[in-house]
Amino acid sequence: MYILRALKTGFEAVLDTVIPLRPRSARTKALRLEKIPLTPTSHELLGERITTLMDYQQPAVRDLIQSLKYDGAGYAAHLCAAVLSEYLSEEIASARMFSQKRIVIVPIPLHDARARERGFNQIELVLTSLPEAYRDGESTLIPRVLQRVRHTTPQTHLARAERLRNVAGAFAVSNPAIIQNTHVYLIDDVTTTGSTLVHAGMALKRAGAEISLIALARA
Repeated sequence: MYILRALKTGFEAVLDTVIPLRPRSARTKALRLEKIPLTPTSHELLGERITTLMDYQQPAVRDLIQSLKYDGAGYAAHLCAAVLSEYLSEEIASARMFSQKRIVIVPIPLHDARARERGFNQIELVLTSLPEAYRDGESTLIPRVLQRVRHTTPQTHLARAERLRNVAGAFAVSNPAIIQNTHVYLIDDVTTTGSTLVHAGMALKRAGAEISLIALARA
């Protein structure tokens, strides 16, 4: 594993010299975990609590999320995974004290058409960068159990009420038996109202899971 990571780091360094980084990715490349402003907050939508870890309006956070989302930057994914793992360590420990349910981590999925267009799912990049204990240990990462079955208009272009209608019925669980009687931590990159997380969470709840909804940042 160490050799593979070293090779990956070396390959990325070579690419950086051949293909200049976009300014936001260059700024993110110079960012260190301790300099990321963390502001964990919670809000409710349709009776569900949504926890966000950073404020998208902070310049460093905006660079970080945009580098992840639009550039597929590996270093941005690594930083986001570090932020998320710090939060999940306490959350999972607390959940295990009060319940014997298996803990599962699931990313918000992209529709197949959007995934082909972008070439990656940015939140999947983050979750696969988590320490192994979160992927196959204290919790289990199951990236494809939740599917986006209906293509939707990007939420950023819609008003609050339209956001709720836009994603209603857009998600389904591919194999309910996998997540029945589990505690699912459903993770998104950035949220505004939380409508995507809530409606995706509804599909998981119908399949028999308890859910916790988390976004890296709130816009």
